[in-house]
Amino acid sequence: MLLILLEALGAGCILVLIVWWTMFSGRAEAEAAHQTANQQAPTLDEPTEHGSKH
Repeated sequence: MLLILLEALGAGCILVLIVWWTMFSGRAEAEAAHQTANQQAPTLDEPTEHGSKH
């Protein structure tokens, strides 16, 4: 019985590590790229080259 509980605990820890790794791996680079794209994108108040507000 103890062996089954230890195995379940180990599997749960591995699952938590996999989820944590996929959620936060490379996040800093992705957020930096997202912030740069948001700063370069025109806002709704600014007219663009393709169309202007009339």
